[in-house]
Amino acid sequence: MEVFPLLLFLSLWWSRTWDLATADSIIHIGAIFDESAKKDDEVFRTAVGDLNQNEEILQTEKITFSVTFVDGNNPFQAVQEACELMNQGILALVSSIGCTSAGSLQSLADAMHIPHLFIQRSTAGTPRSGCGLTRSNRNDDYTLSVRPPVYLNEVILRVVTEYAWQKFIIFYDSEYDIRGIQEFLDKVSQQGMDVALQKVENNINKMITTLFDTMRIEELNRYRDTLRRAILVMNPATAKSFISEVVETNLVAFDCHWIIINEEINDMDVQELVRRSIGRLTIIRQTFPVPQNISQRCFRGNHRISSTLCDPKDPFAQNMEISNLYIYDTVLLLANAFHKKLEDRKWHSMASLSCIRKNSKPWQGGRSMLETIKKGGVNGLTGELEFAENGGNPNVHFEILGTNYGEELGRGVRKLGCWNPVTGLNGSLTDKKLENNMRGVVLRVVTVLEEPFVMVSENVLGKPKKYQGFSIDVLDALSNYLGFNYEIYVAPDHKYGSPQEDGTWNGLVGELVFKRADIGISALTITPDRENVVDFTTRYMDYSVGVLLRRAEKTVDMFACLAPFDLSLWACIAGTVLLVGLLVYLLNWLNPPRLQMGSMTSTTLYNSMWFVYGSFVQQGGEVPYTTLATRMMMGAWWLFALIVISSYTANLAAFLTITRIESSIQSLQDLSKQTDIPYGTVLDSAVYQHVRMKGLNPFERDSMYSQMWRMINRSNGSENNVLESQAGIQKVKYGNYAFVWDAAVLEYVAINDPDCSFYTVGNTVADRGYGIALQHGSPYRDVFSQRILELQQSGDMDILKHKWWPKNGQCDLYSSVDAKQKGGALDIKSLAGVFCILAAGIVLSCLIAVLETWWSRRKGSRVPSKEAPALQNETAISERSNAWPLRPCLKLGGNTWKNQASSHGLHQSSQLGRPLDDP
Repeated sequence: MEVFPLLLFLSLWWSRTWDLATADSIIHIGAIFDESAKKDDEVFRTAVGDLNQNEEILQTEKITFSVTFVDGNNPFQAVQEACELMNQGILALVSSIGCTSAGSLQSLADAMHIPHLFIQRSTAGTPRSGCGLTRSNRNDDYTLSVRPPVYLNEVILRVVTEYAWQKFIIFYDSEYDIRGIQEFLDKVSQQGMDVALQKVENNINKMITTLFDTMRIEELNRYRDTLRRAILVMNPATAKSFISEVVETNLVAFDCHWIIINEEINDMDVQELVRRSIGRLTIIRQTFPVPQNISQRCFRGNHRISSTLCDPKDPFAQNMEISNLYIYDTVLLLANAFHKKLEDRKWHSMASLSCIRKNSKPWQGGRSMLETIKKGGVNGLTGELEFAENGGNPNVHFEILGTNYGEELGRGVRKLGCWNPVTGLNGSLTDKKLENNMRGVVLRVVTVLEEPFVMVSENVLGKPKKYQGFSIDVLDALSNYLGFNYEIYVAPDHKYGSPQEDGTWNGLVGELVFKRADIGISALTITPDRENVVDFTTRYMDYSVGVLLRRAEKTVDMFACLAPFDLSLWACIAGTVLLVGLLVYLLNWLNPPRLQMGSMTSTTLYNSMWFVYGSFVQQGGEVPYTTLATRMMMGAWWLFALIVISSYTANLAAFLTITRIESSIQSLQDLSKQTDIPYGTVLDSAVYQHVRMKGLNPFERDSMYSQMWRMINRSNGSENNVLESQAGIQKVKYGNYAFVWDAAVLEYVAINDPDCSFYTVGNTVADRGYGIALQHGSPYRDVFSQRILELQQSGDMDILKHKWWPKNGQCDLYSSVDAKQKGGALDIKSLAGVFCILAAGIVLSCLIAVLETWWSRRKGSRVPSKEAPALQNETAISERSNAWPLRPCLKLGGNTWKNQASSHGLHQSSQLGRPLDDP
């Protein structure tokens, strides 16, 4: 960098020294440069110095010059400075300015007949737009355009046509006049191409940030697709910054193809652009012929060029702009024209001209000098410099450089072709798409175990694990069609991936971000955060959030036979039996009935109770009571018993054949409204983040997610959440818990549970999907997506789904009632209580029998043996005396009965119960 100030100092010293030594020189050139074109002035002075040292061109004459700087956007200043130069007596005017001031200088040169050699330049190396200088048919046009016309429209159209682009976007920087490619836009519009335009502001970082802030996810994804094909019309510095920003923010992918067109791109710019970009890059720039012989590079005919300009390795030469090259060749062209005029002895010295006066006359020798310049030509740094009839330089060549698809550093740049206005394109341009044939490619696949997407099918010690599942089937279908092989491994932390505090990613996504794996596949959902760091294929299965719950278990009730009636109803029935038995006893006591002949029934309270109970259970015989009141009561009791027993029988059948299991949770809304069953999900998972974002969104109309988030976020998420999905499933099975997770995973768990102990609820709307994740910019995204769409269209994807989610499974997924328990045969559990009641009655009867036996023996052992017959007779008589029907007979014939009993003894005791015929 120290060479530039030194060179400038030497040039200024040389020019001032030469001005003093040759003050009477007849060759004087004026130069007007843009105030930002300091390097043009350096090259101009260097060129004059080189030519003044060349005695073969000008021989004894030397060139003097005057240089002035103007504001390129101030035409009045440019004209004023040009008038000052003409007043000093110049033979030609060299200008390196923009189009704004060029037209004014053209008018002045035409009026004063001063040859004007115009080198068009643009601000900061931005691509040129046509100046549109007015060319008249008369011979009074004294302006010659040293730089060739702008051919960007023709070159871009030919390249885009060769690449067969139909949709692309054009980026241009703030200094570029978009009207310069208006012709190109008109032609592509006529051909039906879809072209978008976007201006790149100076603050590129702010522009990119605004895109992310203002665009929704869907719009941002569509914008990314648009960026896959783009044309950059901007200066190299802006292009470098813009490419760096869009690559760092993941706006472009590996399969993008960008075209950068600018005449001012040097070799260092090309290397830097390739290093910063990903995807494929095509660069179009102006090129100049370079002699193959290194020793001849600094010689142009009989003229030696300064080594600082012709040596490609020199730092000054590497940073030269195209306008600098044309400045040098312009001075060389003028020197040869002056030499020719001197040889022909047709020299017209120039006196000072005044362009302010109205009667000022133009230079008389201007036309002759102009014709000499136009007919001359040189071979300089820009190749052949000559002029056509219209005063323009027709010699221009563009070279087309390109890279292949890739993001590795140091990609090779090769020449794809060249273009010139005479022969057109020389070379073949094809935008080769990534081939479907991936044979020989081995991809490294990272996964997370999740039933039924990815499971370990075989794990033999010493051999690689074998995997199976729905995602593995999809991967195998892609592998069989595209021909690639893969190596699969599980993410070290067994997580899908989430951003960390330091900005990095963990889990499966982190393996792709750090490029340790080529693709990632599992029950991986497509989320906006993940799409910022990795690429996704199109969804191969819809995704929705579901809830896994445990069915209400069928409890073993030994007394299910009592279930048709409530405990209070049973108590009322028991109380009714006692009450009716007591009433029957009282009615018979108040109005004693007349017993039929041969009846052995007595009207004790015990017998009344037993009779009422027997009629209730439909085991009683004909009623022995003949009073009207008793019969009316028993009739009402029998009707009551009929209704109760019929109701019991009907209800018992339903209870013993159908298990009533009812659940109040049938949707996510039901889950969010209750608090009896705690629920949660996997901590830091996509479901966790989804509920968090929805729950904390103040504009969410449905408060369902807010209520869910309060439950899930208890104790900062540690109370109800789990670390892995399997832990959540086990927690549902063996506890009071509901697990919120991917509906597809939960459905598989519910289908394949051997006890059919689960059922699922969830949303019917699929707002996201499962996709295959790839490295950002991966060339396989479009190929995989295309094949997935083909599998879906052909129905093969549905076949793979039915393999893991059969329609007719052994368990009902969505019903909280166990289908296997409906309408089944009764088992021993259903009637175990009846057997228990029978067993209890038998045991109680046996105990009473033992007690009666024991009591009878104990009582008999207390009576003496000689008094036993009399005691037995008295016992029998006392029993008969308690019978109500015999009470009148005993009162009337008490003495006779006693006499007969004492005279006949025990042999007549069996006849005591009969009525007495003889009073």
